[in-house]
Amino acid sequence: MKTALSIAGTDPSGGAGIQADLKTMTMNGVFAMSAITALVAQNTTGVREIVEMTPAFLGAQIDAVFEDILPDAVKIGMVASCGLIEKIAERLKFYQAKNIVVDPVMVATSGDRLISEEAVDTLKTCLLPLAAVVTPNIPEAGILSGMTIQSQADIEAAARKIGDAYGCAVLLKGGHDINDANDFLYADGVGTWFYGTRIDNPNTHGTGCTLSSAIAANLAKGFDLPTSIQRSKGYLSGALGAMLNLGRGRGPMQHNFNLTGEFAKEAER
Repeated sequence: MKTALSIAGTDPSGGAGIQADLKTMTMNGVFAMSAITALVAQNTTGVREIVEMTPAFLGAQIDAVFEDILPDAVKIGMVASCGLIEKIAERLKFYQAKNIVVDPVMVATSGDRLISEEAVDTLKTCLLPLAAVVTPNIPEAGILSGMTIQSQADIEAAARKIGDAYGCAVLLKGGHDINDANDFLYADGVGTWFYGTRIDNPNTHGTGCTLSSAIAANLAKGFDLPTSIQRSKGYLSGALGAMLNLGRGRGPMQHNFNLTGEFAKEAER
């Protein structure tokens, strides 16, 4: 059985972060492992408190995985500070990790900031060059590229700018009122659009975590990057389309964990 490691923060409500990553990787047919960067008190409505791991303890978690079960892919999610980013890069280089997917989590769906300003530069220089693919959404791509992204042409230009600057493939996720869930991949100097249909589901907490984890799982199973992206988009669309709602009427984003639940099995079939 192929294996994948998620390096990210937690979500006790189960819809994003490490919890979503482990569910998604399992649903996509790989053995899932984790190294926690931060304990995050959050749910679908917001982030309440963050307690970071020390770089030394994060490194010990990564060592414990690699020294026992070698990951076939690694997904990196929320990493909030320079020391943690540097430790991840150091250990992944040491173990010559492969199929690294970097989801540059900077702002939660709820709007809460999840990474310090100074850590953005460290992420760019330390982690992006190691990535097989980086998966920013439009706001994150704007930060990484220094561009204002307002059109599909801007999406293409920003992906190229990020990819050329850091030597990695870039899957720039659409949406955010620019297009209907169409994503743009820039890899090896070639641009490819992956088209999707926007699903009218207000419960989008954890979509980025889920997509990047599914891509890592498919890369671990030996699929190439375009195929991994296509399979992962199908998985995510199937999960969103299931419309499972576990909420208690507390607002427009109602504790919905549909992204990784039983209903998502249909996407894999």
